[in-house]
Amino acid sequence: MSRTYRKSWFSITALILALTLLLAACGGNTESKKEEASPEEGYQVKHAMGEAKIPKKPERVVVLTNEGTEAALAMGVKPVGAVQSWLGNPWYDHIKDDMKDVKVVGTESEVNVEAIAALKPDLIIGNKMRQEAVYEKLSAIAPTVFAETLRGDWKENFSLYSKALDREEEGKKVIAEFDARIDSIKKEGGDKLSQKVSVVRFMAGKTRVYYKDTFSGVIFDQLGIKYPEATDKLFADNQEDLFVREVGKEAIPQMDGDLLFYFTYAPEGDTEAVKTEEEFTKDPLWQNLSAVKNGKAYKVDDAIWNTAGGVLAANKMLDEIEQYIVKK
Repeated sequence: MSRTYRKSWFSITALILALTLLLAACGGNTESKKEEASPEEGYQVKHAMGEAKIPKKPERVVVLTNEGTEAALAMGVKPVGAVQSWLGNPWYDHIKDDMKDVKVVGTESEVNVEAIAALKPDLIIGNKMRQEAVYEKLSAIAPTVFAETLRGDWKENFSLYSKALDREEEGKKVIAEFDARIDSIKKEGGDKLSQKVSVVRFMAGKTRVYYKDTFSGVIFDQLGIKYPEATDKLFADNQEDLFVREVGKEAIPQMDGDLLFYFTYAPEGDTEAVKTEEEFTKDPLWQNLSAVKNGKAYKVDDAIWNTAGGVLAANKMLDEIEQYIVKK
């Protein structure tokens, strides 16, 4: 083979090899871009009943707890359906303007599965403590996420809902703003927040003293507000259950504190709850409480201080704490 021929042969071979490598590189880059541009759709959320696969950011959401409804609204999501508020017709006063045209799908204790299915949701948010019996039916309709319980720590459920709604950043902002309010109240309130607080709820034929593992109790704890020693003793029998104690009139002295907040759960037409409140508040033992005698026994809204249980109610409760404790 002549030197000129060998030189030409090597040049052609090198050119073919270079073109092959270039085409391979281009093909590889094209494939890489396809993978980057087409990530797997959907996301997984672990919850009280297992794990839910949610195909896309939900747009049609049904919420089956009152506090879940407040969480959705706070994150800018108006449900297509929700369970009726425990008080109001059908919504609490503080959310009714935001719930126009939202369909009622039963109550927390008895949801209407057919009504939920008719709304064609792409996400259902519920609660194991309330709706475990119908979880399979609900999850057959749409991806369903259940919180474990409905006790005082609403922030735990709120975090789960923000993941289910694919709005974790919005959720973090809502919580950050609430915590900033707490810090502001603590700074402004100073020693006023060292006053001991008692919380009482009247119901039809029942009276309850509320404590640490309640909606109001969790908020008081974040503010550093404590309970009277007499109330602490009422719960000393079982430190595993710091929720409520049902009491009779003989326990009225154990309700005393620097301040006393009381509320009455009286749905429309319920006269028995109002009767219970009157029987207690007119009793001489009640009238002898130092908080009552000092004008520091305040009747507040059951929906805000207990029943609603969500972030919107929590902020309204802070409004009243500022009013009755910080600014007094």
